[in-house]
Amino acid sequence: MTGTGDHEDAATYGATAQAAIRRPGRWWGRKGTAAKVESYTRISFHLFPVAQLVTALLSLTPVPARSALPVAGALLVHVVLGLRLTGQALDWVAGRRARPRRLLCAYMACGFAGAAIAALVLVKLPDDPPATYYTACVGTYVLFLAFSCGLGVLALRTHRQSLVAVAVATFGGWLLGSALLPAPAAAALALSTLLSAGGLTLASRFSIWLLQAVYELDEARHTRARLAVAEERLRFGRDLHDVLGRNLSVIALKSELAVQLARRERPEAVEQMAEVQRIAQESQREVREVVRGYREADLYTELLGARGVLSAAGITCTVTGTPTGLPRPVQAALAWVVREAVTNVLRHGNAAHCRIALTVVPADPRAEGRPAVAELTVENDGVPSASDGSSGGHGLAGLRERLAAEQGTLEAGPAGKSAFRLVARVPVPADEVAESGVPGETVERARQELE
Repeated sequence: MTGTGDHEDAATYGATAQAAIRRPGRWWGRKGTAAKVESYTRISFHLFPVAQLVTALLSLTPVPARSALPVAGALLVHVVLGLRLTGQALDWVAGRRARPRRLLCAYMACGFAGAAIAALVLVKLPDDPPATYYTACVGTYVLFLAFSCGLGVLALRTHRQSLVAVAVATFGGWLLGSALLPAPAAAALALSTLLSAGGLTLASRFSIWLLQAVYELDEARHTRARLAVAEERLRFGRDLHDVLGRNLSVIALKSELAVQLARRERPEAVEQMAEVQRIAQESQREVREVVRGYREADLYTELLGARGVLSAAGITCTVTGTPTGLPRPVQAALAWVVREAVTNVLRHGNAAHCRIALTVVPADPRAEGRPAVAELTVENDGVPSASDGSSGGHGLAGLRERLAAEQGTLEAGPAGKSAFRLVARVPVPADEVAESGVPGETVERARQELE
């Protein structure tokens, strides 16, 4: 909830980047949900080729160096291609580039070639090799085929294509194994390839589906926000049309009549122009009321909207207290605080919980001149670097100005580890008539919804 400027100069940006490098936890905390899921998916898939490399090299340790060297060379090439394919395939899933067809074909071909080399090494081992030799070559053979299929499906469009890839890998494993190994060994290799390739393919397809679902949800949230802004603009346009449409038509008619009367030198022309002047002044007053009503925030609406918006963003929001009985100026000032606070919760940090509490501290009868105080507290977690809020940005500065007009105060700062608290206090004059801000049944309905 810390206020920040909209733009940073080059020096500030460089310092921020260096601080993010030194403190990776804060770099991670500034990411949104969709960006976190994408980063986690990328890191996980890039670890697949690394795991293949480490597992295969450890398996080849007991094999003689002359026999293991060709397999290790093919393994390194396969791992490098896998790392490149992972990055480009995930970019394709995110819609940032074209599908890497050539790289996919090269990766699959390298996998089959590496499996063939591992099978040839197994055949050329001594007649009675140790069990570790056999296990190392067979394991490397299966790793080539399984990872070729598991990572290759990242660049495939449909589940049917993924199933075909698993079938091809299994058949290729059986074909290579049957040409170089006894039938039972070839069948065992085919079964191992099927289980390994199928498991990796299932994990890859599920991760891609989850990543795409997160992309769609994130886009839906942005679309919902844009639609809300567009709807508000349409409402404002309709209000202006309702106010100005009729009056402008009357002004046009009466001014035309005044012109006709003036040409005939009739004294009624002056009366018509005076009527035009009156309607124009009335229109100006009505437009000001529309703009004032558009700009004036309503505390009931803001509290309900805050809970709805935060809940839609996956943030648990708790609202306590109702503004019943507070004067309209106090409600308007606190409503702006709620609006700005919720905006900052959504923009800054990665909040999971937010608490909004509205209380009225009664006047102290022993202290003369000390009226009751309406206190609004907004507290949220998930702030990676909570500032003291003494300067803030334009948002907090604007809130302080609004509250100062009502003799109110604003406090903003950290509240424990990774938490931020904003407290606004506005005095409530004892002799001022309390207005709810919304009429009749709306008050009761809003009170029930808040409670």
